[in-house]
Amino acid sequence: MQIVSPSLLAANFGNLERDIDMINRSNADWLHLDVMDGVFVPNISFGFPVLKAVARLCKKPLDVHLMIVQPEKFIKQVADLGAMMMNVHYEACTHLHRTIQEIHDAGMKAGVTLNPSSPVCLLEDIIRDVDMVLLMTVNPGFGGQKFIEHSLDKVRQLRAMIERTGSHALIEVDGGVNATTSVQLAEAGTDVLVAGSFVFGAENPEERINQLRNL
Repeated sequence: MQIVSPSLLAANFGNLERDIDMINRSNADWLHLDVMDGVFVPNISFGFPVLKAVARLCKKPLDVHLMIVQPEKFIKQVADLGAMMMNVHYEACTHLHRTIQEIHDAGMKAGVTLNPSSPVCLLEDIIRDVDMVLLMTVNPGFGGQKFIEHSLDKVRQLRAMIERTGSHALIEVDGGVNATTSVQLAEAGTDVLVAGSFVFGAENPEERINQLRNL
């Protein structure tokens, strides 16, 4: 059984309330929110006015992924949304351990994200302190990209590290999740699947969510 966190980035922003209602009705576990600043990644998604509106409508736990520089500046604002998880990039945090502590102090679970080019070994000294690791399986910034095959090896490496260190961190993956890669990722050791276009682009999104959960 996989935890499924559909990515709002692939929703229809002209009819956002309808898509969030679908998420509320569905068996989705969380809602994944990608915040992009056009600096850390080459795109801009949405900011806190949209996040506040989503938080009011969504009944699922919010899985907030900050693809931004200096994410530590926004810990209080993310906590004020009632977010369950705040996820920051290893590459964006000079003082990652301090940021993880501050996220916990704000009452949220703390996640750390690795870009495709960042090796899993970078997490050796933080893995016991985080609640989740998000492995980007495409280059961050845009939806609909092709899955990077080497990501399966990274999932296996991370699973081995978690088991060796006694960490309780979940493994989340984001990018190129579809009918084929989801099975491969589940077999490699993932716990949480983020899916954007595979869910929101489907004729029956709720059925797609069930398909992912039942792996």
